[in-house]
Amino acid sequence: MPAYHELMEFQRDTEALAQIAGRLGWDQETVMPRGAAAQRGEEMAAIEGVLHARRTDPRVGEWLAAIDASTLSSEGQAQLRHIRRDYDRNTKVPAALAAAIARETSLAQGVWADARANEDFDAFAPTLAKVLQLRREEAEALANGGSRYDALLQDYEPGATGAELEAMFGALRPRLIALRERIMGADHQPGGVSGSFDEGKQLVLARKLAETFGYDFDRGRLDKAVHPFSSGSGTDARITTRTAADDPFNCFYSTIHEVGHAAYELGIDDAYLLTPLGQGVSMGVHESQSRIYENQIGRSRAFTGWLFDQMTASFGDIGVGDADAFYGVVNRVGQGYIRTESDELQYNLHVLLRFDLERALISGDLQVADLPGAWNERFEADFGFAVDKPSNGCLQDVHWSVGLFGYFPTYSLGNVYAGCLHKALRDAVPDLDEGLAQGDTSAATGWLGENLQRHGGLFEPREVVEQACGFRPTEAPLLDYLEEKFSAIYKL
Repeated sequence: MPAYHELMEFQRDTEALAQIAGRLGWDQETVMPRGAAAQRGEEMAAIEGVLHARRTDPRVGEWLAAIDASTLSSEGQAQLRHIRRDYDRNTKVPAALAAAIARETSLAQGVWADARANEDFDAFAPTLAKVLQLRREEAEALANGGSRYDALLQDYEPGATGAELEAMFGALRPRLIALRERIMGADHQPGGVSGSFDEGKQLVLARKLAETFGYDFDRGRLDKAVHPFSSGSGTDARITTRTAADDPFNCFYSTIHEVGHAAYELGIDDAYLLTPLGQGVSMGVHESQSRIYENQIGRSRAFTGWLFDQMTASFGDIGVGDADAFYGVVNRVGQGYIRTESDELQYNLHVLLRFDLERALISGDLQVADLPGAWNERFEADFGFAVDKPSNGCLQDVHWSVGLFGYFPTYSLGNVYAGCLHKALRDAVPDLDEGLAQGDTSAATGWLGENLQRHGGLFEPREVVEQACGFRPTEAPLLDYLEEKFSAIYKL
């Protein structure tokens, strides 16, 4: 079919240009000179203009109309599904608006970083208001009279709706809060590590952890960033981490988390390279990989026993007596403000807070000027103590500054998916802990690679999780896992 082949050749170049745009973003967050921010904004806007022109090229519509999908393989039909979805979306967004969003969000990253460093929300508020208004305009163009938030959500989790997620999260929140309250009142409370942990040694062990989880440094690299992230796909998937002298787990588990993201991208079938199928199918599914790597595998009793030996070999006495105590330390539930540093139990409460607030921002029910107050009120209700400064509150995350409205709920959706995948993994590999205790994650990562990662965008998000698990995803496995795990740790 000439039309199909012409379309896929055109799409290949579009995908390659998108990878270049992603690399500019990686550079901005890692090694770009601070003084280059304004120029980088223009560069990002220029390449976004080129990408938007390609994604709305009338020839794409003509090729789609000329192709008889029934004559294609399942892979070919999936390619068309993605291309048609993106084409329909992009033709609704004016090119000038797409470029304005790229320019403003690129500049906003620097404004946010400075405001966060200076504890000055008022300095960031005008920029956030501009980004929010641009994204509202985009949502209006996409929604066709429907929910603006649902329209934005499709960028990150195709097929999901705000109402559906609200119901799922509504089932999560009360059980999470109840378990947290029981834990906080428990007689047994794990301690913590002590001492100062050299940054260089942290990064050496972080690299070893990445390799332990199967990260391929021939197709990636590990760098530092203010906010850890993963970037790229195909044969170039990079990760970042951060360090703190008094908290080595920040570095180690950020690294494992980002390896989960990168492993998904690197594990996709090579036949899908530089096509719409050659990347993770949704951010919820993506997050399922980072969270199961980080938590169900990386914070398991078996694996933390191995990690305890690695840490004592690297740092000497860390103030923890044995591997059992270390397991409690790694999984300790405590008061904290920062989502990315949160324990496994309370993490979803951070996400649910953001989900509710950003829906209100997009709908207009919450104004930017009122965001700190709304955030602080909800935080105290869910966590039981007050926010002390903006960098521990509504300035802590980069997401809204770069316009990622609709992204936050995929973190908790990913946790739900991870809970289901973990249940299926344990059923499929009953002796999993034997390998993990030796620092061998291959049985777990291999199962995930075979049953989920290699498919890339071939299936719809929930479809690929359901196929891997053998049952429809629900929040129940995650909640059951959390209650069993933390009841044992805290002797409830």
